[in-house]
Amino acid sequence: MVVYNVNLGIGWASSGVEYAQAYRAELLRKIKQPAKFIFTDLILNENIETFTKNIGFADEEIIWLYQFFTDIKIAPSTYPLNKIEEKLTNKDYEVSTSQDNIIYKFDGGKQEIKCHFRDMTNKYIDRVEYYYDGNLIEREFYSYTCYAAEYLRNIDGQMKVYLRRFYNEDGSVAYEQLVDGQTEMYRLPDQILYSKVEFFEYFFKSLNLTADDTVIMDRSTDIGPVILRNHQPAKLVSIVHADHFAENSTTDDNILWNNFYEYEFDNADKFAAIVSSTDAQTNLLGEQFDKYTNMKPNLVTIPVGALDKLRHPDNGRKRYSLITASRLASEKHVDWLVEAVVQAKKEIPELTFDIYGEGGERWKLIELINKHQAQSYIYLRGHRDLTEVYKNYDAYIAASTSEGFGLSLLEAVGSGLAMVGFDVRYGNQTFIDNEKNGYLLPYEVGMQREEVVESLRQAIVNLFKDDKVTKMHEHSYEIAKDYLDEEVQKKWANLLSWK
Repeated sequence: MVVYNVNLGIGWASSGVEYAQAYRAELLRKIKQPAKFIFTDLILNENIETFTKNIGFADEEIIWLYQFFTDIKIAPSTYPLNKIEEKLTNKDYEVSTSQDNIIYKFDGGKQEIKCHFRDMTNKYIDRVEYYYDGNLIEREFYSYTCYAAEYLRNIDGQMKVYLRRFYNEDGSVAYEQLVDGQTEMYRLPDQILYSKVEFFEYFFKSLNLTADDTVIMDRSTDIGPVILRNHQPAKLVSIVHADHFAENSTTDDNILWNNFYEYEFDNADKFAAIVSSTDAQTNLLGEQFDKYTNMKPNLVTIPVGALDKLRHPDNGRKRYSLITASRLASEKHVDWLVEAVVQAKKEIPELTFDIYGEGGERWKLIELINKHQAQSYIYLRGHRDLTEVYKNYDAYIAASTSEGFGLSLLEAVGSGLAMVGFDVRYGNQTFIDNEKNGYLLPYEVGMQREEVVESLRQAIVNLFKDDKVTKMHEHSYEIAKDYLDEEVQKKWANLLSWK
């Protein structure tokens, strides 16, 4: 039996979906359940293994759609620079080196070869670019060998990809992808496929699923119908990672499902189970299926994450310290937190705030921190493993107005932090017991920014009054006990036994 987990992409700024999968991978390993994690996006900016290993997957657990039809394994980039140099027949070149790459120039710079380092110390590369007259004409992608190449040509004044080749270990071409604007065609040894959807369907059928297998859909955009048509005889499971409906557009007669789950919910009777991460969401889903549909799907609660243990600080917590961790995206409203901390600092001079994560809002946040001259106490810490980091802080604070579960919330209570967040479904309501381990703050759509920031400011100040924060630490540990590995492992084992 194999559990196949289907997703789209992965990167440095991964979302909660990818982190949920990484937690699941660890839990399934512990119950000795073989699992594969399928990624279907074309990822060539870096070796996909760099992203998957970074978040905690094992190489052998990964299936990348674009590498599936080759014999090259998912592996780190260990291709040595000297092998590229050995292939240069023209040895008359100039060399310039930077921290990230090395450039070989020929014919006075008319031709250039740029090798990008994955590991500068060992001189391992993961990408080689070929330029002619300043135009990029070819790229090669490397792990332990060259696994793909793409070719560009001038189309309407711009250099655009028209062909990609994916290779076998011996250098032979496994298949080709031909690109013409938005049109794609895949030329395999035994057939031609005329779209990404056809390509994915051919791949999915090639898995040769059995009745003992389970397919878990973590993301289904564009590929959901293919999976639904072709999953049998395997069992099919849908995971709900976010709020599943639009409350403001839902009436007594009609419900507007979240568009990411609409297809699954419209076909709920085809799934062996629909899994939510909190009982609150599972119960609400059940009420809504009863009210708005004729279907009674198997609704199950399994937390998307688990804790291997409760973590206590080794040398005490840094007093008056706040932490948040998320993608730096607009919907996370980290800017509200920055402004609230700036205001709270006036009453709590020792206050500090560390922001972990990466994303498109990074520069906006830098500008905001600089505007308030807060560089000495508000820090952007970037992306890193926070497993042993949370326990050093006093409190976790978040401003997201929608959180399906909140893995960072789980990790924070597992390290005993006091918690601050809005009283919104589902994660905050699961992990914050108002006035016992933190504060659940009132929130309504349309609230003025000033009102929201003031609410957060007051909560921060209240945390540190009369040392309330210390009393809250122990209650967070009590909440976290229900999410220890052993408890969540049992839930997965029970689901996958299909009794």
